[in-house]
Amino acid sequence: MATPTTPASTTPGSAPAAPRPAAARGAQDLLRTVLRIDSWGTAAFGVVLLAGGSALSGPLGLPTTWSVPFGIAMLGGAAALALIAGYPRIPARLTQTVIAANTLSCLALLLLPFTKALPLTTPGTAFLLIGAVVVAVFAALEYRGYCRGGGRGSRAAQATTAPPAPSG
Repeated sequence: MATPTTPASTTPGSAPAAPRPAAARGAQDLLRTVLRIDSWGTAAFGVVLLAGGSALSGPLGLPTTWSVPFGIAMLGGAAALALIAGYPRIPARLTQTVIAANTLSCLALLLLPFTKALPLTTPGTAFLLIGAVVVAVFAALEYRGYCRGGGRGSRAAQATTAPPAPSG
């Protein structure tokens, strides 16, 4: 039975688990929030491309044959982002993958209007360039959360909560 001075989770001869430092929790919270917002935005954009692909084709010059696959891919990406954000501790490799994917998406959105692969109108070009900026902002925020320790998973938490080495 636990007494006020002995926590119930501590067994005789074992040290209580050290709580994660506030900085590590804050970094995970920042990264998790950014991933969730990125997921919601990606899902919304995917739905717009799927549901409004034919309506957007004329004003933007984005053919439906492109908007449907992009929309499907975005819904898949949104689901992946939501799953990653749901981890108790977000793994570093998954965070790095998200940052790399967003960086590549940003580059593709920047280059696509100038390759003439699509018959984009001026509003269509602006649409893709604005999309590139939005994706770059998400990549930067996710990188910031990662650098603060948010994507380092249990390794960072273990390193920062390890007991000090005995002296002497």
